[in-house]
Amino acid sequence: MDIRIKAGKKAFEIIRGGGFNFERITTFVGPAVGPRWLIASGFDMTLLKEGILGRSKPVLLAGTSAGAFRFAAWLQPEPLKSYQKLIESYTSIHHSRADTPDTIMEAMSRVLNSYVETDAIPFALTNRRYRLSITTARARHIAASETHWLQKVGLAAAYICNAVNRSFLHGFYERVVFYYAPIPPRFCLRSDFRGKAVPLNTINFKNAILASGSIPLVVAGVKNIYGAPNGVYRDGGLFDYHLNQEYTYKEGEITLFFHHQERIVPGWLDKNLNKRRPPESFLDNVLMIYPSEEFIKKLPGGKVPERDDFVTFIDEPGTRIKNWRKAVELCTHLGERFLEIVESGKISQVVERF
Repeated sequence: MDIRIKAGKKAFEIIRGGGFNFERITTFVGPAVGPRWLIASGFDMTLLKEGILGRSKPVLLAGTSAGAFRFAAWLQPEPLKSYQKLIESYTSIHHSRADTPDTIMEAMSRVLNSYVETDAIPFALTNRRYRLSITTARARHIAASETHWLQKVGLAAAYICNAVNRSFLHGFYERVVFYYAPIPPRFCLRSDFRGKAVPLNTINFKNAILASGSIPLVVAGVKNIYGAPNGVYRDGGLFDYHLNQEYTYKEGEITLFFHHQERIVPGWLDKNLNKRRPPESFLDNVLMIYPSEEFIKKLPGGKVPERDDFVTFIDEPGTRIKNWRKAVELCTHLGERFLEIVESGKISQVVERF
């Protein structure tokens, strides 16, 4: 089978009991996974085409970095066309050895502008089906510097402190969640949430998305976002890399999560800390879909697209673009396959526990 399905304790019980339906999904999480998001494209476009989510009440699209870029397309007047433009523009990005954090930010801006028109932002902020949240990290002290070596020292210090205790990361960065809804997302109102929630508007919409994907040392930060505390904003994956929040708040609700792999890493700096994972309670209501190892072997090079491809194919951008677009093509059916499993009732048989 090309996909695998896993669920947390409570979601597993609902599914095995035959009680799963799409109305239970209140949040869809888009993780900060760089080019790996291309694997989710077929899943996203199937859900959009079929109008699966948000039929009776708005669903929260909780996006960080690449997830925020994906979900910005969901909110557009013609979401399928916007999403396709995102794929085409993103896969066509060309980097060279002469690139700097500023030029890479310019490239990201071109991608965003290719599928999100400024005139359409008011529509995005009044979407009846979906409510968007975008996670960013406001840099503190030395980590806020745009001088490469100073920022590198700050990031190294953050890495060491985070390895000792995740709470120490807050000494270097502050989580800032931008949102559109009458009130902040429920996860921002929990007693254990550390950070700020800032309303999205027509002025800060694009800057919040760009900031959410501003990888330290690689992409220039976004300064002084309108409506938010002054400072330099960087990649929200520093805090919420894959999934690192408890998004449900009522019994029976489910958080949907399409991922590129089985392992879930809470924060970007936890990647090399194999024992780091989100708290079990954060996963209790999660339904995760991800490609099987057999399917990944079918992709170009036998792997998911990744940021290192920019370096590997620095002198052969055409090869990278071809590989990425082939990966997108091969993933087009993953969403349809998931819907077949749900509609046939087989999901109760194939779902696995985390």
